[in-house]
Amino acid sequence: MERYETIAELRGALGAARRAGKTVGLVPTMGFLHAGHLELVRRAMLENDVVVVSIFVNPTQFGPSEDFATYPRDPDRDLALLREAKVDVVFAPTVEEMYPRPLQTSVSLKPLGEILIGKVRPGHFAGVATVVTKLFNIVQPDKAYFGEKDFQQLTVIRRMVADLNLPVAIVGVPTVREPDGLAMSSRNVRLTPGGRHAARVLSAALAEGAAMIEAGERDPAPVLAAMRARFGAEPGVTLRSLDIRAAETLDPAPRIDGPVVILVTAEVGPVLLIDQRTARPGPG
Repeated sequence: MERYETIAELRGALGAARRAGKTVGLVPTMGFLHAGHLELVRRAMLENDVVVVSIFVNPTQFGPSEDFATYPRDPDRDLALLREAKVDVVFAPTVEEMYPRPLQTSVSLKPLGEILIGKVRPGHFAGVATVVTKLFNIVQPDKAYFGEKDFQQLTVIRRMVADLNLPVAIVGVPTVREPDGLAMSSRNVRLTPGGRHAARVLSAALAEGAAMIEAGERDPAPVLAAMRARFGAEPGVTLRSLDIRAAETLDPAPRIDGPVVILVTAEVGPVLLIDQRTARPGPG
């Protein structure tokens, strides 16, 4: 496994691979890796000759009052996991390497990046879209891999790639969950034992909502009401947003006539968690 911290070194290494006709897959991460990240890596290794995993906690996607400084980091453990997974290349740049001067250019999607989580976290998706564009330009991958847990992020990146005609295929990988249903996230480590127990309500509420839709409920209102009631019974969790949207576009779904995604954002103490569940309407 080769590790690079500068853009020039990485480009030099990948240039040789491309000249040899090899395909390149990219798994962008912010580190503090867990089984969900490793599933992205596994999928990338099945589909590409060379796999690059980037580790970069991107400051531009955090708001002034958000958790950039306290975002969990463990680079030695990350490298050990990636070495064990037989990853080819790790790109671990510094903030100064990625942003050597204040940005005058950014990528934003309107309204897609300003709804849902974008409304809760203004500017977040502009930071995400900009750093992912930079990574695509640096690595020039054939394919890039993102988890479906961050469903709006995945949708934003797919739309960005389509709008800007970027020559990279975006691969969404299903959410990896703990045995009790909690979606794996680097932020889970910050949950207290009580918070960790309470956080199970996210996956439980999503399962209930999806079951109602798959049983034939076409009206979002009773689905959302049932889910809010479940959240209301868990005092350790504060619901920030709950939406049912068209799965492909994230457009509002006043009636459930096709595939939808249920999206939830909730706070467990100081920790902001997100989760999602897709569903198809059953006969009703």
